[in-house]
Amino acid sequence: MAEEKNMKKEKSFVMIKPDGVQRSLVGEIIQRFERTGLKIVAMKFFVPSEDKCWEHYSKDDVWFAEKGQNVVDAREKAGLPIEKETPEYGKDIIRQLADYMTSGPVVALVIEGSSAVAIVKKLVGGTEPLTSDVGTIRGDFVVDSYDLAGADERAVRNLIHCTDVPEEAEREIDLWMNEDDIVNYRLVQEQILYDVNLDGILE
Repeated sequence: MAEEKNMKKEKSFVMIKPDGVQRSLVGEIIQRFERTGLKIVAMKFFVPSEDKCWEHYSKDDVWFAEKGQNVVDAREKAGLPIEKETPEYGKDIIRQLADYMTSGPVVALVIEGSSAVAIVKKLVGGTEPLTSDVGTIRGDFVVDSYDLAGADERAVRNLIHCTDVPEEAEREIDLWMNEDDIVNYRLVQEQILYDVNLDGILE
């Protein structure tokens, strides 16, 4: 029974990025999550620090080398000069993300419910808005692409960050939230979602 209870209380971390705030899409985005039956248990409005952004993305030297090589290959294919060491191009990706994330206020959320991580990820859509499915947050509200962002030497503006796996959610929640930010409470609709026998609906 304890394991079942934990399944119902899985947590995902979400951050509505500066472009989501600036485009007044916060309410629309939150509504998408709430309509599924997921529950907001924490919310913060703030401007992230650059240090926290680097800690959030948490990449190592292998990642910088691999991503840097992809950039080098793309630059060579486009006939552009290679002006720095390969890992520095990888680090540029995080620098661009940090510039983007610190450009204005964000809304951080902890969202709870059964399969919260997978459901949030499905609703958010793929990282690149251009190829995200219609019906997802990124697919419905953004026109940006890797090619356009690359040409402008900036991060893709895709409205929202969400956790990929439950284990990563724990790390991200600990990074951005304090323990007392998370509120343990019950929604009336949880009876419909989770109670086995639907007791007490009929008078």
